[in-house]
Amino acid sequence: MPIATPEVYAEMLDRAKANEFAYPAINVTSSETLNAALRGFAEAESDGIIQVSTGGAEFASGTKVKDMVTGAVALAEFAHVVAAKYPVNVALHTDHCPKDKLDGFVRPLIAISQERVDGGANPLFQSHMWDGSAVPLEENLQIAAELLEKAAAARIVLEIEVGVVGGEEDGVANEINDKLYTSEEDYLKTVDALGVGEKGRYLLAATFGNVHGVYKPGNVKLRPEILKQGQDVVAQKLGLGADAKPFDLVFHGGSGSLLEEIHEALTYGVIKMNIDTDTQYAFTRPIAAHMFANYDGVLKVDGEVGNKKVYDPRSYLKAAEQAMAARITQACEHLKSAGRMIAG
Repeated sequence: MPIATPEVYAEMLDRAKANEFAYPAINVTSSETLNAALRGFAEAESDGIIQVSTGGAEFASGTKVKDMVTGAVALAEFAHVVAAKYPVNVALHTDHCPKDKLDGFVRPLIAISQERVDGGANPLFQSHMWDGSAVPLEENLQIAAELLEKAAAARIVLEIEVGVVGGEEDGVANEINDKLYTSEEDYLKTVDALGVGEKGRYLLAATFGNVHGVYKPGNVKLRPEILKQGQDVVAQKLGLGADAKPFDLVFHGGSGSLLEEIHEALTYGVIKMNIDTDTQYAFTRPIAAHMFANYDGVLKVDGEVGNKKVYDPRSYLKAAEQAMAARITQACEHLKSAGRMIAG
């Protein structure tokens, strides 16, 4: 299948919400990790989301170039070519973008997609995230409204964050405190500023104790009921039914979460869950094993010549791709998207 069109992406999100499952959103930084994501989704028979962070995009452009837009475009164009060989629909997304990087990342990427749309093509990316968690809520929503208008014109979905995800990701660290929980007032202010789709579709990364990084199961103090409270208070404001879920919700910082907590969050309208830490480890673990097992082959020890077969990057990157794909397949099973691809 080709990369999801705006219509297919909308169908993906609608299907997830109606059937209480979520798509794994897999961070990639290279062609190898992108291939792993595609393989994982295909083997799970799940549609999915592939995403690029600011740091990941910069890395993908090369250590000499170090340009976020260049790297993001390169990965997106690569995805558009290779995804056509897979039976699943995949949407492309950019992850956390703080205020000081908007002009060097999200805004230029939206402009690229607008140019494509103006020419009769589909956008390059299907969604972009604006992370305004570090600025006051009023400023966060003001910028979100401006970006939502531009995104909607380019047939792109916007993702925003209201609240703060703790821990560290891509060099951005947040304290673990009460700001980890989005308040009912925050939800109401969000819908006042952005509406519920009439101004353009957006995804809401509301926070309920989420923390980026590595934590053992049970150590992250999640309160999924915060999500239900937000849906309920806005549904009441809008005069909707008691079981309405006006927000399309995103789950950030899921490492260390208990499976029952994840499943509870799905029932409250979570349709996208970001996965990065676990897939990074899954990718790196077999590389480490390869190096330890083939120590005297990957190194030219004691004047020897080494073993080209084991220091050829393909020998260990194939194993890394397969291991990461297996972890993604497991994520699809946990999030209940496995076996639900539109093409199936």
